[in-house]
Amino acid sequence: MALKPKRREPKAKRTSRASKPRKSATKFKSPPTAGAKAKRGAKAKRPAGKAASRLIDERIRSLGGWRAETLAKVRRIIHEADPDIVEECKWIKPSNPSGVPVWSHAGIVCTGETYKEVVKLTFARGASLQDPRGLFNSSLGGNTRRAIDIRKGEGLDAEAFKALIQAAVAENLRLSAPKSKSPPKAGTKAKPDASEAEPIKVGEGEKVVLLSGGNPQIAKADGDAPVQAYIAAMPGWKSDLGKRLDTLIGRNVPNVRKAVRWNSPFYGIDGQGWFLSFHVFTRYVKVTFFSGTSLRPVPRGGTPKSKESRWIDIYEDDELDEAQMATWVKQGAALPGWVP
Repeated sequence: MALKPKRREPKAKRTSRASKPRKSATKFKSPPTAGAKAKRGAKAKRPAGKAASRLIDERIRSLGGWRAETLAKVRRIIHEADPDIVEECKWIKPSNPSGVPVWSHAGIVCTGETYKEVVKLTFARGASLQDPRGLFNSSLGGNTRRAIDIRKGEGLDAEAFKALIQAAVAENLRLSAPKSKSPPKAGTKAKPDASEAEPIKVGEGEKVVLLSGGNPQIAKADGDAPVQAYIAAMPGWKSDLGKRLDTLIGRNVPNVRKAVRWNSPFYGIDGQGWFLSFHVFTRYVKVTFFSGTSLRPVPRGGTPKSKESRWIDIYEDDELDEAQMATWVKQGAALPGWVP
């Protein structure tokens, strides 16, 4: 009879152990130095700054070979593209103690996963980004993420990759603006945020957020209405210039397609792509022709890194040559445009 209670006692202990699965699971997934509390363990799973940088260093060293070289190169380009990028390590587990390298700025920009045959760079909001060089070659079916798979012997277009990083950061900053995704029927207590969420309805007296350089923050949308909202929000003399440009383009390309993308008005032809865009900076307005190298004469703005794009910067005291602008607009509209 004395043996039966002894047999029951281990069962009771097993029951008490089983009553704490979450604590034991948390400790198991946390780094070795994690505290006993679940919340502290969760923080320890996501080292950032110098701690994350050391883990990424270790990850690269442990890989060796072409994958280490590729990940190191990618890391260098990311920091060149955005010096304010933050390094993190996420999804740490016993089989991968260094975790997955993550680069963030106002949210995740991209991750650097490594597999036997491929180094995968996944952009958290890749579906919303311009990719004129076609770097994205994986995860193309979703509505949010896009990825770049790099295999042994394959190169990476550094300048195009930098542009993707910068575009991803800009998209994160846009989406992280206060209540930038407010519903269309926002209440009166949220009028400033409602104007960000519904820039198409911007009217006199309503506020639009001005980003760096005074560029209006207008949500992505198609049609003339968002373009007019952007132009109305351009500060000072730039708004009059925007009206002149918009009128000139519409007069010379009657079938023009309009939209706002990446907080800039875009002009194009259906089925042919975009041929022109403009953007507000502190002291000037930049007008970009996406097939600028094919225009005659070629617009003076451009660098070897800008590929086919060329532009002109228009300052307050500059005289707008409408005849030359009309010629460029007609030429650009007749050429194959840029398709994101």
